[in-house]
Amino acid sequence: MRVSTALAAAAVLMAAGGAAWAQEAAPAVAAAPAVAASQWRNVSPENLLVIDTNKGRILVELAPEVAPGHVERIRLLAGRGFFDGLLWHRVIDQFMAQTGDPLGTGEGQSAWPDLKAEFTFRRDGQTPFTAVAAPAGAVLGFLHSLPVQTQPDAFMATTADHKVHAWGLYCPGVAGMARDDAPDSANSQFFLMRQPYPSLDKRYTIWGRVVSGLDVVRALKFSPNPDGIVAGPDSMTRVRVASDLTEAERPTVQVLDTASPQFRALAEAARQARGADFSVCDIDLPVQVAGAAPPA
Repeated sequence: MRVSTALAAAAVLMAAGGAAWAQEAAPAVAAAPAVAASQWRNVSPENLLVIDTNKGRILVELAPEVAPGHVERIRLLAGRGFFDGLLWHRVIDQFMAQTGDPLGTGEGQSAWPDLKAEFTFRRDGQTPFTAVAAPAGAVLGFLHSLPVQTQPDAFMATTADHKVHAWGLYCPGVAGMARDDAPDSANSQFFLMRQPYPSLDKRYTIWGRVVSGLDVVRALKFSPNPDGIVAGPDSMTRVRVASDLTEAERPTVQVLDTASPQFRALAEAARQARGADFSVCDIDLPVQVAGAAPPA
């Protein structure tokens, strides 16, 4: 089964009371400031995964800077129509929704080789990173739409490649790759977070984040059982990278630029709202979606 013991243990925790914790940890809703037209960032069609489901459309911004091997696998499988019709076979409320298994049981995978883990990545001064908090010995912020933790920039002067370690954080909407207990066993199954779950950080490869459609992820039918296996699950009807769609079919997405003054105001509003409990997961980036509607 493409679920490690750690992820299975997390499911048990959710069933045994973790759901209440996740509800308490849900992001605070801060009022978004007015956004000037120049402060939107266009998501490249090559980095936009369009997941159409029977419940609606989910748009995921891919993060090749963070997990190039996993992003390439998602692009490959989507381009070949591998995901079309596959089930959301394992969904746990207040936790995550898992799919990508051609068998629909949790035991299947693609014909391509398993992937080498990309739990962390190396960041240099050119990486498009915006800091929002700096607890002792660490920095929290965003790489495009992805929440990230990293070592401080000052450490770059002490490393041979002038880079520092960084890793994505499992906030709501973050896309992770499922695997067996072996670190290098991810293949085609992936999951989208319904709520934050920080114990997964640096243990499962992160390859993107939902920028539109988190409500759809949370609307997917879930199981009340600890294993999360759903009876009569929802499905993905079509999954494509936006650049593989025709112009008429392609949605366009703009996300608030994390380098903008409006983002700084949004981050500060979230910080003020949460106080000592502030988390980078509390920042909900405004998004504009235009273009084609999902196919009927």
